[in-house]
Amino acid sequence: MRPIILAVLTTLALGVTATVHAAGGGGADSTPAKPVDPNYGRAKAMIEAKDYKGALPLLQQVVAKDAKNADAYNLMGFATRKSGDPNGSLQFYNQALTLDPKHIGAHEYVGEAYLMLDRVKEAEQHLARLDSLCVFGCVEYRTLKAAVANYKAGKKPTN
Repeated sequence: MRPIILAVLTTLALGVTATVHAAGGGGADSTPAKPVDPNYGRAKAMIEAKDYKGALPLLQQVVAKDAKNADAYNLMGFATRKSGDPNGSLQFYNQALTLDPKHIGAHEYVGEAYLMLDRVKEAEQHLARLDSLCVFGCVEYRTLKAAVANYKAGKKPTN
């Protein structure tokens, strides 16, 4: 009986983790998705194509329409950081985390920005938060954990 229960619990946990990750790294208990602003979709495609600066005006339009869109603020932080401005990215990550304190993507990315700014203690605080949010582990936790380990080994991250 125990193997069956364990299998069911594992399947449920994997399904929850996959759903959260596929939704763009939102909070651990994100609400069901609402219709996506077309500018958000275009900005996300531009980011995937590494056109970070081009994505920013689209994301600004998204948050102008929906000031509570934590995912858009998170992507604004990501695009800003990847454009070479880790310090400027902090305001967007912090806004995402104000709106959604459990936003796992924002915790990972702000941790990476802090490492770029040689602020390892703050990065470790976000790593600890991810550890508490990702009960069964998650990609964001593992990625930030590796980045912190690399930083401590003398490999400072770039963009």
